[in-house]
Amino acid sequence: MANEDQKDFNAMLHNSKDMPKFQTVTDPKTIEKYGGTRMFFAPPIAYDRLMRRVPYGSVTTVGALRERLARENGGDFTEPITAGIFVSIAAWASFQRREDETPYWRTLKAGGELNPKYPGGIEAQREKLEAEGHKIVVRGRKNRRYFVEGYEEKLASLE
Repeated sequence: MANEDQKDFNAMLHNSKDMPKFQTVTDPKTIEKYGGTRMFFAPPIAYDRLMRRVPYGSVTTVGALRERLARENGGDFTEPITAGIFVSIAAWASFQRREDETPYWRTLKAGGELNPKYPGGIEAQREKLEAEGHKIVVRGRKNRRYFVEGYEEKLASLE
């Protein structure tokens, strides 16, 4: 996101617009990729609520959040683009509050990758995760990417 210092992310977090809602998907490739026709749109606050449930020393992924929201609301899948945006909104809203913190740094991208779009970028997320006992590994020579080693064994139950 751009111009984070000029945005009110807490207002965005609580602006559900017309969500939650469903959309029926008819594109065969999308249906095959996501396994169904009922695409669920969860509001930003729904992602924040799930992110708050990840305990110290554990992690989750955006994909796990999406799966949980789809399952508990009767959808086949959630819309992936808005999910990524809403997770970032939850992170920046928490950063702007400075109290009542959402542990956004525990929410990883696919494959356990750190999220450069969080407040402070990779370095801030890395610092917070390492403080909780996670080991961060770097992959790639030119396009360096950062991952939580063995994140699969540290996934929180969102039930």
